[in-house]
Amino acid sequence: MESKKLVRTLTLSQVVFLGIAWNNPMVFFNTYGIAAVTSHGVITGAYSIAFLAILFTALSYGKMAKAYPISGSAYTFTQKSINSEMGFLVGWTIMLDYILTPMVTCLMSAVFLHAVFPGIPHYVWIILLTAIIVVPSILGVTISASASKIFVIAQIIFVCFFWILTVKSLLEGVGTGTFFSSKSLFNSEVPLSSILAGASILCFSFLGFDSLTTLSEETINPEKTIPKAIIIMLLFIGVLYIGSSYLAQLVQPGFSFEHADSAAIEITILVGGNLFKSLFITAVIVGNFSSGVAAITSASRVLYVMGRDSVLPKNLFGYIHPKFKTPSHGIIVIGIISLLGILLTLEQVIKFINFGGLIAFTSVNLSVIAHYFIRNQQRSFNDYIRYLFLPLIGAAFTLWLWSHLEMEALIFGGIWLVCGLAYLLYMTKFFRKPLPEFHFDEEIMSQDEEIISQKVEDL
Repeated sequence: MESKKLVRTLTLSQVVFLGIAWNNPMVFFNTYGIAAVTSHGVITGAYSIAFLAILFTALSYGKMAKAYPISGSAYTFTQKSINSEMGFLVGWTIMLDYILTPMVTCLMSAVFLHAVFPGIPHYVWIILLTAIIVVPSILGVTISASASKIFVIAQIIFVCFFWILTVKSLLEGVGTGTFFSSKSLFNSEVPLSSILAGASILCFSFLGFDSLTTLSEETINPEKTIPKAIIIMLLFIGVLYIGSSYLAQLVQPGFSFEHADSAAIEITILVGGNLFKSLFITAVIVGNFSSGVAAITSASRVLYVMGRDSVLPKNLFGYIHPKFKTPSHGIIVIGIISLLGILLTLEQVIKFINFGGLIAFTSVNLSVIAHYFIRNQQRSFNDYIRYLFLPLIGAAFTLWLWSHLEMEALIFGGIWLVCGLAYLLYMTKFFRKPLPEFHFDEEIMSQDEEIISQKVEDL
């Protein structure tokens, strides 16, 4: 009998590498110029605030992954711990995050490829890059994980070279000519609102950790593996991004660039010349490819769970390919949406993504309180810290960053949320009808019984 569910094959290291690939170590260079301009040059401070906000939230994701090892991320956690209607709205909101992220990876690569090959139209790169990340995503999660490991190692090697060349340039007197400067971390002349605006953009750089929870149904022993993978991945990329931003600001102080989108090219030429620039372009393409594959993998799992719940069209999004065991229909839909990158800019899409991401982060922090502290009444002294105070701090941080998103992102995100609310009212007949809900344990038992029954018949 054909299995209609995802298959558990992923180990801890594979999950970690998929998460790092989703985050994309090279994303620092992709967003550097935009974040440096927004934060008025205090980019290390902005990264530090974003990392701190995300760290509290990552702990909450780990706790909820233990409680509900299901491939639905914030949608599932909110649905199970608070209520189905709130879960749907959160799921609808994070669709904005997950579905647009593959488009971002294509836009990032297109920006640099167009800078190198100006004769080739922008739309050609978007179409080609979208096709390149869709195909391996359909072929299987194990293939995606194996490819991600190779490409992540290549990116880390490049970042190490960047650090070495930056240190060499500083020793030669380039930029500040010193290893100690507080201006990229804190500058009294820059208003806090600008730093927070930069931090709200840089939250995008850390979004990959939550994608790991979408792999729960394909991970071996997810209750333990997913929380460990989240912390390992987040600490690693935190050091990588904060260290890179600090060195970059030392070697090129300020935030004046010819083109903010491709500011990293200016830095790579400054520290390593044209040869290093060529290596940089290659590393960016490799990084964006692995990130795009990981992003589509995660996004399709969220759509799959919502389709399985029948809150999205089940025949389309709840479908699992019989051979590759992937939600192939959802992957194709995401690929089609990614083609909108022909019309949108990188800066616009990143801002839109952060709207959904920060809403999801807040909801997961509140889900920890609802599940552990309120429903299960875990009220010891340590429980107050783990299941009340830390999630509240995480929720406060993310709401604070959310409030500093630019008006364009708030308006677009608000319109998307209103559309979701209208759809919810339609499905529930103005809350007179309950939403359909998938019962994971019952389904797994049912499928296992069917498989056993089929084996008995075969004998």
